[in-house]
This record gives sequence, C-alpha cells and structure tokens, in this order.
Amino acid sequence: MSQDNIILMIVGGVFIVIGLMLAIWGKREEKSYYNNLSTRPGDTREFMEHWPSRQQPGALKVGGWIALAIGVVTLFTGGFLFLLG
Repeated sequence: MSQDNIILMIVGGVFIVIGLMLAIWGKREEKSYYNNLSTRPGDTREFMEHWPSRQQPGALKVGGWIALAIGVVTLFTGGFLFLLG
C-alpha cells in the first residue's frame, strides 16, 4: 500500500515541476514579446496599454498555476496517506 502512496507523491512532484516550467515559460514569452514590441517604431500604444492582449503567455502562466496547484494537492495527499498507512 505504501508503494501506491509513493507513486502518488512522485506524480505530484512531476506536476509541480511541469507547473513551474509552464509559469516560467509564460513569463519569459510575455517579457520577450513586449521587449521586441518596444523596439518597433509606431507601436507605442500597444506597448503602453498592452492591448490587444496576447493570449499565449497568459494561458501558459494560468496552466502552470493550475498544474502547480494539482501537484501540491496530490503531493500532500500522497504524503498524508503515506503517514496514515
């Protein structure tokens, strides 16, 4: 029974790592987009107002936070069951 709990904790750890990677990737994508936008002439309004918004970096960050939350819950559930069993 404890092997099942260890596998559950490993899956939680994998989700945490994936969530962190997605959140960092989204932040880097957004930063590189706005850095490139600031060097182009004539795009001052889009740079200052961040409108229209780009969906990809936001989706990556939100997906990363969701994966991180699932990973934390799964890791703590596996740890809790491991301590009980």
